[in-house]
Amino acid sequence: MITELGEGEGQVNIIAWAGYIEDGSTDPNYDWVTQFEKDTGCEVNVKVANTSDEMVALMQEGAGQFDLVTASGDASLRLIEGGTVQEINIDLIPSYDTIDPRLQEAPWHTVDTDGDGKLEHYGVPYQWGSNVLMYNTEVFGDQPPTSWNVVFEEMTLPDGKSNKGRVQAYDGAIYIADAALYLRAHRPELGITDPYALTREQFEAAIDLLRQQRELVGRYWHDAFVQMEDFTNREAVVSSSWPFQVNYLKYFEEQPIDSVIPEEGATGWADTTMMHAQAPHPNCAYRWLEWSLNPKLQGDLAAWFGSVPVVPSACEGNELLGPDGCKINGIDNFDRIEFWKTPSSDCFDDDPATECVPYYEWVTNMVAVIGGR
Repeated sequence: MITELGEGEGQVNIIAWAGYIEDGSTDPNYDWVTQFEKDTGCEVNVKVANTSDEMVALMQEGAGQFDLVTASGDASLRLIEGGTVQEINIDLIPSYDTIDPRLQEAPWHTVDTDGDGKLEHYGVPYQWGSNVLMYNTEVFGDQPPTSWNVVFEEMTLPDGKSNKGRVQAYDGAIYIADAALYLRAHRPELGITDPYALTREQFEAAIDLLRQQRELVGRYWHDAFVQMEDFTNREAVVSSSWPFQVNYLKYFEEQPIDSVIPEEGATGWADTTMMHAQAPHPNCAYRWLEWSLNPKLQGDLAAWFGSVPVVPSACEGNELLGPDGCKINGIDNFDRIEFWKTPSSDCFDDDPATECVPYYEWVTNMVAVIGGR
């Protein structure tokens, strides 16, 4: 962990979700890279990753290649525990105290490794939001879906046709939590409380639900742009998605698309920009970490992605976001979201009597489900 900034190295290499780091090439109104490059002399290079597992793999294999990653909660602790990322000196991030207090010491990017009660920071919060139920408004008409049942149970949709073959599902192992969230509401006898801490019985019930869903799924998606193409072509009409796809299709492509957070609630993500333990350009990386918190970037990104800024002041006076943008994007839903985290066999508690299914089994079972097994 460096204690003072030195001269920039001329570039910074970032692994990011699609739509997270825009340079104006997609739409000139959305550009938070060009001014940074002018101000710092640090050229921004971006590698897009489509899943948290892909981000972890790229970081683990990218020693000396990548500087930063916009990691979600189901990746961040794996990166910390694996020694892949380094502790961040927040004294070198002057804007850190402008971050939403609920996120400044969130458990997915701060840890007490020494057991002395002092939290160590392993990243800088970037954006947060919920996974949403995206749907075609022509298909659903004046009957928008209110439950995740439209992607888990075979049924006739409001257009009079079955949902079979017209549903999509996320292909990451963390999607098992979406099934668990649904079961928590509809099968209370299972006793699910945390969709990321599943006993063997609870886990098997979630896998059985996903096997049932497999008969409905036209495509398992991970590429946001492929999903948008499928919705544009009407090959898919309802799916779990990110606000990014909804915003892009609805406002930029003028497609008949909308989204809801169903009655069961939703999983979600609170993303943190983390630095590789062997970052080749740490001085430029620290400059980006500070830049990432400026209110204009935060507001512009929230408008583009459909997410919520980690800097609350970004919700005010941003031309692209508008006066109600943060509310539209779900700033009031924080307590309804089950934020992604990496499942652990200890069930996130200190009770030795409890045992949960570890993440590696989530991965192998999700692969089996997608493969029809």
